[in-house]
Amino acid sequence: MKTQFDIEKVFEAGKLKNELEYERALIADRKLRVLCKENARLKPLRKQLRDLIEKYEDKNWSSSTIDDVQIKESDIAELIAEKERQFVFQRKGLIKAKLKKFALNQQDLMTLLGHKSKTHMSELINGIVPFTINDLIVINRLLKIELSKLVPTTISQKRRIQIRKSIQVIGTTKIKLSADDFDLVLS
Repeated sequence: MKTQFDIEKVFEAGKLKNELEYERALIADRKLRVLCKENARLKPLRKQLRDLIEKYEDKNWSSSTIDDVQIKESDIAELIAEKERQFVFQRKGLIKAKLKKFALNQQDLMTLLGHKSKTHMSELINGIVPFTINDLIVINRLLKIELSKLVPTTISQKRRIQIRKSIQVIGTTKIKLSADDFDLVLS
């Protein structure tokens, strides 16, 4: 399941597939705008992403027949993408604080994780590309950050619909999905 934006996968696909990818791309574009000031090598990446955003908008939002369903889908996607952005921001703060506590820097973390590129490490820290599970386990073990603070737990809209149907089939009222946090809630 995709719970984080992966710019490399979007570029492989050559397009933004849905509203959630679109909202994630908008957030990544804002992050890249700032990162480009620090690293000019990211400018072509941002240009490529902006081209995909523009294509998506031309295809999906230029029509005068935008309906309520499309707007609702956009609102949900925007909310999910914003929760993911907040999660990545908090995770970045936790990682940086722990690095500081251990007198390490981002380049040291890059070495510990076995990565070779400062640019790639910056993309990981800033949520432009997702950490691997192995990266997160190493960060958990070395920096002593809880996995729940490192691994996003957002459930996709499609999966939430499947779960709601399954809950109805099972016939239980003891578990449900909360619209507030998009996570499974046990009651």
